[in-house]
Amino acid sequence: MEQPAGGRRARLVSSLALGQRAWEVTLEWERGLLSWRDPEPARGRGGGNSFVPASEIIAVEETEIDEKQCSSGKWQKMGKPHAFTVYYVKRAQKHCWRCSEVTFWCVDEQLCNQWIQALKELLELQKSRPKQLLIYINPYGGKRQGKRIYEQKVAPLFSLASISTDVIITEHANHAKDNLFEVNIYKYDGIVCVGGDGMFSEVMHGLIGRIQKDSGIDQNNPKAPLVQCNIRIGIIPAGSTDCICYATVGVTDPVTSALHIIVGDSQPLDVSSIHNNNTFLKYSVSLLGYGFYGDILKDSEKKRWMGTVRYDFSGFKTFLSHHYYEGTVSFLPAKHTLGSPRDKKRCRTGCLICRQSKQQPEEPQKNYGLEHNEDGGGEDWKVIKGKFLAINAVNMSCACPRSPKGLSPAAHLADGSIDLILVRKCSRFNFLRYLVRHTNQDDQFDFTFVEVHRVKKFQFTSKHLEDNDSDVKDVGKKRFGQFCRDHPACCCNLSNSIWNCDGETLDSSTIEVEVHCQLMKLFARGIEENSNDEAIYNQSTVEQLL
Repeated sequence: MEQPAGGRRARLVSSLALGQRAWEVTLEWERGLLSWRDPEPARGRGGGNSFVPASEIIAVEETEIDEKQCSSGKWQKMGKPHAFTVYYVKRAQKHCWRCSEVTFWCVDEQLCNQWIQALKELLELQKSRPKQLLIYINPYGGKRQGKRIYEQKVAPLFSLASISTDVIITEHANHAKDNLFEVNIYKYDGIVCVGGDGMFSEVMHGLIGRIQKDSGIDQNNPKAPLVQCNIRIGIIPAGSTDCICYATVGVTDPVTSALHIIVGDSQPLDVSSIHNNNTFLKYSVSLLGYGFYGDILKDSEKKRWMGTVRYDFSGFKTFLSHHYYEGTVSFLPAKHTLGSPRDKKRCRTGCLICRQSKQQPEEPQKNYGLEHNEDGGGEDWKVIKGKFLAINAVNMSCACPRSPKGLSPAAHLADGSIDLILVRKCSRFNFLRYLVRHTNQDDQFDFTFVEVHRVKKFQFTSKHLEDNDSDVKDVGKKRFGQFCRDHPACCCNLSNSIWNCDGETLDSSTIEVEVHCQLMKLFARGIEENSNDEAIYNQSTVEQLL
């Protein structure tokens, strides 16, 4: 062991066996780094250095090792081996994480125990890691694999990391939401949902609602400042759609999500509140869509028996129907944000725009509210009236495997703003061109009928509601008559769409939406810019030896 300088913790350096050869293993307390190198690297054996940060060590355990594994070379006749195994995060392809391990051994039992003790003390310093979790499992979502995924892939990892869990299998809709109002949530370090976006939405509504209730906040008041939720939510993807997991981790893989939870990652997340006439409706963290995406959801809900293919079927049907909806959109531009929807600056791990936006939204929010409420509109509010095929408000990119860029590629997870995308009435061909651009590298906003705004708040009122004193049939004929003659398959009697709120239906002809900057936190770190393992840690040597 090297002596510390200036009273700092000593750096632990030893010669330990890995496989059948001696390696120099170092634990640096100041840097929080475990590394090992081959002092005599031979040609053809690959790299001779490997290192893992303490923040990504999962566990350390004493290990029984077969003496036959170490009965060669200079270690052959040196007594009974004593070993310990370090479990750590290994980066695989496409943002996936895996639990890897490396076993060191020596014949000095005291030295082995010293290493185990030192590594465990280093892990104790990782204060952001959860020790007790509340788990909700939806056994019916997606392909009904939630319970199996948790028991076979996730639970063993939590056990390895010494995380205690209380598991609840949900039995009906809103089971988790209702339960969160009853249990003592403050004894847990986090809440984990095993399921899809619907399950996450249920847990999110329960947690935010519980925090506001305990803080004396009236959720029905759209002007009420909501209290931040410091209890993190973890998502184990096991649903039909896992958009939120994909947009915050980069992949929908249960093991990867479990490892993010274990290492205690924390990703702040904006949440939008939706009201109508001083009545709280829902929260949204990904997509709030009216028109095209609302119609798809409404139709697909009637075809759940089809499984996940229902989304393709309903999408094709909705595209052919080509409904448009008249209404008025008013919005308050988000002047506090540093980016714009078309600047191509993607939100990634440690995002500078999100970090710098954290402290800025509060003061502008107060000023804008006064302007809007006191003088009857405020000079900063913009108003757009028209006929829309789709109105989409996104808090994140909404990327998914089919649309790697998402609906708004430059949307940020925690900058206190919403990207409001307005798709005006156009031909089917042009609308198809717009949809196709979600799957390639072309700019999906580069159309005359598409506009995008980064906003803090927005409101929508349908034309049908504005004209509620007139005859609905006459309005329908005036609005859709010529269109239906050209396209007989169109259902012209629809005067309103519904909202697709994070994959859940919301039927309201008028809404008020406001984003709350970093209202909640996830067990995630955002999408890492470079997921290539070799660019960060050279671990090929370990694989070749084991």
